[in-house]
Amino acid sequence: MRAVFVDANATLRAIAESLVADRLPGLEIGYGPADVVPDAIPALLDGAAIAWIDHTALPTAIAARCAGLADVVFLGTGARSYMDPEALAELGIAVHLVKGYGDTAVAEHTIALLFAAARDVAAMDRAMREGAWLRREGVQLAGKTLGLVGLGGIATEVARIARGIGMRVVAWNRTPRRVDGVELVPIERLLAESDADSLHLLLNDETRGFLSRDRIAAMRPGAILVNTARGALVDEDAVVEALRSGRIGHAALDVFTVEPLPSGHALTTLANVTLSAHSAFRTPEANVRLIEAAVAHCERIVARGA
Repeated sequence: MRAVFVDANATLRAIAESLVADRLPGLEIGYGPADVVPDAIPALLDGAAIAWIDHTALPTAIAARCAGLADVVFLGTGARSYMDPEALAELGIAVHLVKGYGDTAVAEHTIALLFAAARDVAAMDRAMREGAWLRREGVQLAGKTLGLVGLGGIATEVARIARGIGMRVVAWNRTPRRVDGVELVPIERLLAESDADSLHLLLNDETRGFLSRDRIAAMRPGAILVNTARGALVDEDAVVEALRSGRIGHAALDVFTVEPLPSGHALTTLANVTLSAHSAFRTPEANVRLIEAAVAHCERIVARGA
């Protein structure tokens, strides 16, 4: 059986080469460039039964041209941002997700962005690089309320860390869930009470645009917004307006509606914004867990076809 890691960066490729050789010596695996474009995928797969995809779109029309493709191993949970799993299923292509591999990594990045926003670290860094001595009076997070929108594995880790620094943690989740030290509240109450709001929802038809203009208007004035989930969970134009008006005091964002973030985008022009390049899940530890899970999917696929 043959697989192709469609968009392998050097780090993930090195891990994959080692693990596949050890655990699946009978699986032939090829590697495409990290910057591959969707139109190149059919030729790159060249009849392979399995495609690993990290960050590249797989439109249904492109997948239909991939003769022999039966399984897509998506390296993460947000496959819907890159493909239509139901449409692929109609073509006989199963999409496999990797869950939980980066919960701690993303949670730590969420807290890092929260601290950076609270103390305006990015603005001071930029100013000092330009020769200015910019001193900011920051926000002390101990004793403040953190609102978690969504309470899955990542948010649970965020709650653990936030409670450790003395924050009160409230959460809203689409289904009831109990986490020690976290109070479940209606979304309206969460937005009204939270000094900082952190998004932790999967992106689907129900959650797209969840943080709407009306919900932003219901936020506590001057609150911090952190998003390490998916950019399309928010109305980005409304976020920009709220940042300009001060309704949102600071936004710390790792994800965006369009990625990479276009040059000159409004978010890059605002002083009360801290940006990172969709990197919350990128740590050596998470990378190994990610590829281990992808290999485990392949082991099951190979066993199924044996």
